[in-house]
Amino acid sequence: MPTLTCPALAQEVQTENMTVVEGGVAEINCRLHRYDGSIVVIQNPARQTLFFNGTRALKDERFQLVEFTQKQVRILLSNVKLEDEGGYFCQLYTDDTHHQIALLTVLVAPENPTVEVMEQAVEGGEVELTCVVPRSRPAATLRWFRDRRELRGLSSREQLGKVFRVSTTVRLRVERRDHGAIVTCEATHPALRGQRKQTQYVLDVQYSPTARIQPSQTVLREGDTLLLTCSVNGNPLPTEITWSRANDSLPDRAQIQGEVLTLPALSLLDNGTYACQAANKHGRASDQYVLVVYDPGAIVEAQTSVPYAIVGGILALLVFTVICVLIVMVWCSIRQKGSYLTHEASGLDEHGEAREAFLNGGDSHKRKEEFFI
Repeated sequence: MPTLTCPALAQEVQTENMTVVEGGVAEINCRLHRYDGSIVVIQNPARQTLFFNGTRALKDERFQLVEFTQKQVRILLSNVKLEDEGGYFCQLYTDDTHHQIALLTVLVAPENPTVEVMEQAVEGGEVELTCVVPRSRPAATLRWFRDRRELRGLSSREQLGKVFRVSTTVRLRVERRDHGAIVTCEATHPALRGQRKQTQYVLDVQYSPTARIQPSQTVLREGDTLLLTCSVNGNPLPTEITWSRANDSLPDRAQIQGEVLTLPALSLLDNGTYACQAANKHGRASDQYVLVVYDPGAIVEAQTSVPYAIVGGILALLVFTVICVLIVMVWCSIRQKGSYLTHEASGLDEHGEAREAFLNGGDSHKRKEEFFI
């Protein structure tokens, strides 16, 4: 802390300034030099005497004299209030009056911010959120965050006496996927010494409902029991679900318990299209389910016929493959035999000519000469 001294009287009295957070403890120190037993008076900012030498003068138990020696007077002020801020006088009465002032500065740390909502958020619209710290000194700094990303807000502050009221407003466009998202308002202040005060707000986005029918089983036979569950979603959540049957009424034995429709002892007469409907103030939703009840005998026959059909198909494929292989083999054989006969015939012609030339010998040559004459 900086020290306030009076150059001419520095050797007599010396004090230190103080900065304390509201509710904390302030220590008022008055150092004395060459104290000769003279009168020492400590006064508050209102110039009321707190202590006269070592005797309490003001009935305020928050002030406690913890040390009074020839070198120092030390007073502790507990539960510091904003009204305690100001200059505390340390006065030494000798032949001359010597005094110094210890300046007490009180910081007001912000409480956790409060988040106010102007109107209900509805999908497709905007929501306006305002974060407020009603009291701080100096003015606190407010910031908005969502998923660790800072949001740009519009800030303002108002001075109320010695303290400040600060606020920041942000507008967000919301959809149903934003329902349950967390937006955080954060306050920073010198009195927090690097820490932060945060308030999280969970977005409450209202949206129209959705509906989906989920059957308890897929293949249904006469005599089975079917449970149809109408799973609905929406904000506000629809509380009333209506069941119906297209072009007909629900079977007399049908049981409805909230979102569940139970159809016991199914029969072929129960076939049809069943629907559930749900609504809230933002809209309606419905879903349909086509019920087909099978004869148990037909199902068994269909199931037993499936293996024969598969075996028949495999056999047909094998026969077709064998036929194709035989055709290819015959074609290749015929082609190879024709090629062989052709080459053999060509060889016989050449062989005949050679044999004729061998038998005729030179006569042939002579005939050729005679022909030219």
